[in-house]
Amino acid sequence: MPNRDYHQERRDYDFKQLSREALSLDPFIQFSHWMDEAVEEKIIDPTAMSIATVDSKGQPHSRVVLLKEIDENGFVFYSHYDSAKGQQIENNPHASLLFFWPQMDRQIRIEGLLEKVSREQSEAYFHSRPRDSQLAAASSSQSMIVPGRKTLEMNYEIQKAEHEHLEVPCPEHWGGYRLVPNRFEFWQGRPNRLHDRFIFILEEKHSDSNHQAWLIERLAP
Repeated sequence: MPNRDYHQERRDYDFKQLSREALSLDPFIQFSHWMDEAVEEKIIDPTAMSIATVDSKGQPHSRVVLLKEIDENGFVFYSHYDSAKGQQIENNPHASLLFFWPQMDRQIRIEGLLEKVSREQSEAYFHSRPRDSQLAAASSSQSMIVPGRKTLEMNYEIQKAEHEHLEVPCPEHWGGYRLVPNRFEFWQGRPNRLHDRFIFILEEKHSDSNHQAWLIERLAP
């Protein structure tokens, strides 16, 4: 069994600070500011996010997916509805997202409920993807056990041959999810581990408008 000591694996965090005055009152706008900075800093895969779901036995599961869209309603990614992830979401729509950009000493945690996007939106995005990605999605039974890689490649070639001169249809088992948030946390690493942490908690959404009120608090590091 491995026996390694990582106690001395440490570094300091001194990229920037985060003050209450610098925060936007809208967490979606604050997220967009930080995402823009991550892109400008040439962070590798800035849209990569860990999504955590919980199965019917209460066991958490996490994996990395790619953010594809953000609007005033939430954060959108795409997956197979029949996958282990999809089954967990069907059973329990509560989930959380985590963006981590170590080069900027930043992480963003987002919690809320998952819902499927419209079929029209899923199909529009599917057909915007590279054809090889479409064929891969159509040929894969995500999360299912397969005897070997040869099976994956064979299924891909079957789909490729069947649609050689045809449009690849968006599979019914494939589409988008939107996480509708009710909580954000913005974390900025600081020297001496006195990190800056701010949470946004959704208070209400007025029925006569799309206005959302967010409570903003600082957390101890």
